Order: sequence, then structure tokens, then C-alpha cells
Amino acid sequence: MSKVHAPRRTVKAKRRYDASGRREQAARSRDTAIQAAERRFLRDGYANATIAAIADDVGVSVDTIYKSFGGKAGLIRAIRERALLGEGTIAAEQRSDALHTREHDPRKIIQGWGMLTTEVSPRAAPILLLVRDAAANDPELRSLLEELDADRLRRMTENARRLDEGGHLREGLTVARAAEVLWTYSSPELYELLVLRRAMPIKDYGRFIVEAITAALLNASP
Repeated sequence: MSKVHAPRRTVKAKRRYDASGRREQAARSRDTAIQAAERRFLRDGYANATIAAIADDVGVSVDTIYKSFGGKAGLIRAIRERALLGEGTIAAEQRSDALHTREHDPRKIIQGWGMLTTEVSPRAAPILLLVRDAAANDPELRSLLEELDADRLRRMTENARRLDEGGHLREGLTVARAAEVLWTYSSPELYELLVLRRAMPIKDYGRFIVEAITAALLNASP
């Protein structure tokens, strides 16, 4: 007597979960919140801008903002990070690093920095100046301002060290002093004085930065 075999059950392969769509949506939502916070801060000032108002602008809960950014100081950090990306598809900091690999002429490296400054400063300076002004009456913001200044000095020290390693700094100039020069010419305060108060065109501002840094850090052209 032949055996009767039960029909085989077809086991469906599990569909692989693709999280890329969710990540992209989360990134868009985060960017929307950052832009809304920046508008609110620049319009109302740091003290008067509330997390509740920012959340309402975005259409999310207050808890969502706190979970994503930790509060107003975290939003400021995120706004600054977004500003430092610049305008290109590649972050300005990465393009700055690439200059040292691609270029051997220090003057061309500094010219590249000048172009990046014209991208980044209009984006970053307004929010950094707002932090500076509000820090006078806010201990948390004073600490944040010191953190951001220290981070910029760290970055400028890396740039100065690379110039030194390439043998480009003028004789007798230390990496520390060169970093202070770069830190000064990348400051939001200089942008405020020349662009915001004296209405210097941004391209002229970029050229000014290039000429000043070149004169301060490099030997004169033969």
C-alpha cells in the first residue's frame, strides 16, 4: 500500500527589512526641525524662543524635540553643524581637508579656505553671534560658547599644523600662533564687523581673508 504524502507547505522567504527609507525620513524631519529652530531663534532671540514654539512650528511634540536635541543648546549645536556643511554636496570641512591633499602651493590652499569662508560664514555667523550676545546672561550658553570657540580653535590648529608640516609657515611662526591667526580670521565677529556692519560684499570679504592670512602666515613671494 503506497504512502500518502502530505502536500509540501511553501515557506515564504522573509522580506528583508529596508531601513533606508525610515532613515531618510528621520533625516528630513530632523533637518526641518533645525531650520525651524534657526528661524525662531533669529526672529525671537534665544531667551524668547521656546521649545514649545519650535515644536509647534514643525508639527511635532515637545518631547520629540527634547529627545532629538536635548533642548535649546542642542538645537544651537545642530544649527551650527548644518551651517558648517556649506553649500556643496560635500561638507566644507571635508573639502578643506582635501585641499591639503590636492594642492602643494600654500597660497592655493588659503585661497580655497577663502572660498569656503564665503560659503560658511553667512550660514554660521548669525547664530553664533546670537549665542555670543545671549551668553552674557545665561551660564549654559556661556559654556556652549566656550565649547564652540574651542572647537573652532582645534580645527584651526589642525590647519596650521598641516601648513607647518608642509614647510609653509614663515620662519619663526609657531603652530599655536598660526592657529590663533586662523581662529581670528574665521571668527563670526570679523564677519559681523566687515559684512554685517560695513556691508562689505561677501566676495570682497573672501579676498580680504585670503590676503590677510597669506600675509600673516607665509613668507613673501620671491
